[in-house]
Amino acid sequence: MFKPWRVGRWSMGCLALWLIGTVSSVQAQTVYVATNGVDSSANDGSIGQPWRTITYALDQVSDGTLILVRPGLYSGRVRIRGQFANGVTVRSEIPYQAQLRHDATVLTIFNDAADIEGITLEGFDIAHSGPGASALVVQIQDGFNRETRRITLRDNVLHDSFNNDILKINNGASEISVLGNLFYNQTGSDEHIDVNSVADVLIEGNVFFNDFAASGRPVLNDTSSYIVIKDSNGTDDEYLGSSNITVRRNQFLHWEGSTGSNFVLLGEDGQSFFEADGVLIENNLMLGDSANVMRAAFGCKGVRNVVFRSNTVSGNLPSLAFAMRLNTEGANQANQNIRFYNNIWSDPSMTMDDFSDTPPGETSSFTIDNNLYWNGGAAIPVDPAELVNLTDDAQARLGDPALGSLSGLVLPVYAPGTGLIGGQHARIADAFVALATAFGEIGSGSAAIDQARADVMPADDLLGRPRLGPPDIGAWERGSADSIFADGYE
Repeated sequence: MFKPWRVGRWSMGCLALWLIGTVSSVQAQTVYVATNGVDSSANDGSIGQPWRTITYALDQVSDGTLILVRPGLYSGRVRIRGQFANGVTVRSEIPYQAQLRHDATVLTIFNDAADIEGITLEGFDIAHSGPGASALVVQIQDGFNRETRRITLRDNVLHDSFNNDILKINNGASEISVLGNLFYNQTGSDEHIDVNSVADVLIEGNVFFNDFAASGRPVLNDTSSYIVIKDSNGTDDEYLGSSNITVRRNQFLHWEGSTGSNFVLLGEDGQSFFEADGVLIENNLMLGDSANVMRAAFGCKGVRNVVFRSNTVSGNLPSLAFAMRLNTEGANQANQNIRFYNNIWSDPSMTMDDFSDTPPGETSSFTIDNNLYWNGGAAIPVDPAELVNLTDDAQARLGDPALGSLSGLVLPVYAPGTGLIGGQHARIADAFVALATAFGEIGSGSAAIDQARADVMPADDLLGRPRLGPPDIGAWERGSADSIFADGYE
């Protein structure tokens, strides 16, 4: 039986919480935080007597509480803490109208004094306050001998780090979900998300891009991958290599980074152990709509047990290798068991002149099967000096996937003044569906229709709709319905 990822304590924990919810109920309570609130026992957290900070509210509430944060600018560090078996939600009362800003890490989700568990943050606009900030916008990690787990970031605009990553998930954190957020504009040789020595992480339904000019910043072409999954600290925490990581139903577009980086990169630090072990990457849409050169859409360095399936990579990236780079650096072992199924690699501009950069000896085992290749009618490049080529795919499909032109793409930048994303969308989910439909949908004559290998397909597509039989190659299932985005991200 094909099992692309292991069943870990995250899966069992979710099942346990679901079962708890079926036999008991928690009395829901709603409390308020506002810019004119007071952090005092004299206030009860009601709409008439709100508290001033999210941290204070978390320290006061019981399990099952909804904390609504009223519109306004909240400056300073926000410490997220508390243990909630059934969960507490901290939500911007009006989507994206509660702005969290700081000249250092805005949200710190770790605590050396106690475990942190069962907290969801949704609907916020989160960024550094400006140049000169110290590192990171959001950090989720274990505290000293304390665990951080079951944390969800949902439907937030996370942007403009002026120092390091936008989101770092590291140092032993586990059971972390990053769902339906908008990410753009990190700084320097760092990432939108650094997944680093952790386990059981789900990154789903997000939009990743850069548009530095929209934030009044120069395009320096020095930023790193949008997502990196690795282990920098070896045996300093309970995990040796990040494991059970899923990256699914996301969109990656408008590269403004370095020529040595990727949309998604597994492994980075040249460690002697496997920096990632058990990674599933499926149903993502990767768009080459920028003139800036990247290394390759996807990369692996010293990792194992990776499945890259049902993704759609479209456009003139441009890139040094169109589809992948599989290599080693430093003390890395050779990549092991890297599998590619049912993907679309499409460059309608006929500029794909290098399919892969895969030095022999740097990957010990791989599978490439039943993918669709298109170079605008020109031949797919084959290089005998590389380990992975079209000719290694015994069921290779050649033909036009009939994807939409990228010429009309509007970047989904959030404008606080209007409250709109990309100048027209009220919610991130709306922008996601628009991008998916315009650039991920396959046309009626697509060579992808009904051509997927069904036994290695995900059950759904880019919009969370069920796959049909026989399924289509790539991230989009033609003719399917019932998008999870119909009423916003869930």
